[in-house]
Amino acid sequence: MKLKKQVTVCGAAIFCVAVFSLYLMLDRVQHDPTRHQSGGNFPRSQISVLQNRIEQLEQLLEENHEIISHIKDSVLELTAHAEGQPALPHHPPNGSWVLPPENRPSFLSVSPQDCQFALGGKGQSPDLQMLAVYSLLPFDNQDGGVWKQGFDITYEPNEWDTEPLQVFVVPHSHNDPGWIKTFDKYYYDQTQHILNSMVLKMQEDPRRRFIWSEISFFSKWWDNISAQKRAAVRRLVGNGQLEMVTGGWVMADEANSHYFAMIDQLIEGHQWLEKNIGVTPRSGWAVDPFGYSSTMPYLLKRSNLTAMLIQRVHYTIKKHFAATQNLEFMWRQTWDPDTSTDIFCHMMPFYSYDVPHTCGPDPKICCQFDFKRLPGGRINCPWKVPPRAITDANVAERAQLLLDQYRKKSKLYRSKVLLVPLGDDFRYDKPQEWDAQFLNYQRIFDFLNSRPDLHVQAQFGTLSDYFDALYKKVGIVPGMRPPGFPVLTGDFFSYADREDHYWTGYFTSRPFYKSLDRVLESHLRGAEILYSLALAHARRASVDGRYPLSDYALLTNARRNLGLFQHHDAIAGTAKEAVAVDYGVRLLHSLTNLKRVISNAAHYLVLGDKDTYHHDPAAPFLGMDETRSSQDSLPERTVVKLDTSPRFLVVFNPLEQERLSMVPVLVDSPHVRVLSEEGQPLPSQLSATWSSATDVVPDVYQV
Repeated sequence: MKLKKQVTVCGAAIFCVAVFSLYLMLDRVQHDPTRHQSGGNFPRSQISVLQNRIEQLEQLLEENHEIISHIKDSVLELTAHAEGQPALPHHPPNGSWVLPPENRPSFLSVSPQDCQFALGGKGQSPDLQMLAVYSLLPFDNQDGGVWKQGFDITYEPNEWDTEPLQVFVVPHSHNDPGWIKTFDKYYYDQTQHILNSMVLKMQEDPRRRFIWSEISFFSKWWDNISAQKRAAVRRLVGNGQLEMVTGGWVMADEANSHYFAMIDQLIEGHQWLEKNIGVTPRSGWAVDPFGYSSTMPYLLKRSNLTAMLIQRVHYTIKKHFAATQNLEFMWRQTWDPDTSTDIFCHMMPFYSYDVPHTCGPDPKICCQFDFKRLPGGRINCPWKVPPRAITDANVAERAQLLLDQYRKKSKLYRSKVLLVPLGDDFRYDKPQEWDAQFLNYQRIFDFLNSRPDLHVQAQFGTLSDYFDALYKKVGIVPGMRPPGFPVLTGDFFSYADREDHYWTGYFTSRPFYKSLDRVLESHLRGAEILYSLALAHARRASVDGRYPLSDYALLTNARRNLGLFQHHDAIAGTAKEAVAVDYGVRLLHSLTNLKRVISNAAHYLVLGDKDTYHHDPAAPFLGMDETRSSQDSLPERTVVKLDTSPRFLVVFNPLEQERLSMVPVLVDSPHVRVLSEEGQPLPSQLSATWSSATDVVPDVYQV
């Protein structure tokens, strides 16, 4: 009652202040000397002023009325809480169930530990805010010449006389874990051969480098190679010839994936690398997702990566950033008032990540340095000028031609360190390509490096080799902001690679599988929680020998199948039909296994006497609420059979806070009531189940 009196007095005081304020305003209006004109006649302008002030007073009265109403409601609410309410729903005479109000405060204060950025200053504004950039650009798609989506690039030959150009050519092979072929088909046809050749060819010359990103493929290959080959891989990683970039289970889509799954596939990949190779990724590599979310740089930063690379950005944005030398920047979260979320990002400037679009602005010239396309091979250059093998007779001319492209590309960046990727989809799958690329490029590098007058140092490198050289050149440690480089906030959606070809249909493609992805996510989280709780209880009671520890393998397999589906051709819905079905089968298989894990764990946890626990896979103690007959079928809800004995319903909330939620259950009888664990009646409603707009399902009711 003391609380009630205090709130009432406070409300009355506010009311008195509001009324007194209105009185002063009215008094001021009445005694305004400008209103008293000779003869008592008001000029038209004064009448207008009077009308405006009357309208203002009416508005003030209305606002004060709302304030008093809010005060009244608050007093009533606090009074009700002070006097107490029944803890359970009650059933008044009119027959309708009444739910008690939640015992939670109406207003919550911000905790300093929760939201430091909200309480602190705004900090420095970013140099580039993507919303502002998008509104600034005309998106006119003007023809840029040989660099069709850009502009002509010129330079002075003596620009590198005082500071030589440092070039890192980074060999890579982009392996989609499903697209035209299924994951397994790609592995057996191409990926395993790429990795087998990699181990052999990289050991032939310590100057060779290679990067790899998809741990889903790498782990499958690892399980099928000898201990000798595994040791060779560890040596290549240890001496810096092979770098594992990003380290995720896949190169994840960034538009459709939930952040839970993005984190989960990163964890799965990083833990695999730590366990099997003993390495932690340093740099991110994302050349193929169709646009980029600001969530991924945040996750990579929190995973201790210091730099990252992106490619598929709208061509107009690339052109604008190239013209202003903003293709490298510190990517910051929009809500970050300082630099805690900054990560260095390199944006590739041209159309694609293939060889014709990575050495420089002219694809006709760059294609001549893709030595897989040498005459007699399966692919050639669309610009009708084939590559030529590098010999002593032509190395000077070929090296000068390539150096011109390197110099032009370097003009788009702020440093004298240049990154040149060398690869494409499923490249280096045959030993002949390894020889063609590495031997011919090494001859070019040897010539360039032997000519001091060219002021260039060229070599093979990994992604982190490039970033480390850039950090060293500008005099900072990895992760810090290079002097003079811009700060950017925002994301890079939507993506267009040319003309009006916007890649936005995949936001909604194959929505059934997008939904199944979210269902699997929620089951995975619930299964992990229940399995962990049950196993901890079982070990404490020394009965873990009877608990199905094999369920852990089912959890791991589910995490990996969920991670596989985050691939940018899987959850995106951009794979072939047979590949989409393969993903669906994997998702359904894991969903079924997770239901089994949940059932086993819940069985153990609900037992009062844990000594009576007995695991029988053929006769599960608990049934699940729904089943799916195939990967493309809708879930079928379980109908609970009722008789004279009570049926027990176990409801599990996998969230970390309480929730008030309706729970629908199908039963076979209309004569039903629901009791809590303590025997108290719970609010419930019975309704018919419909198979169509006009047909009722017989003997099935929804509670």
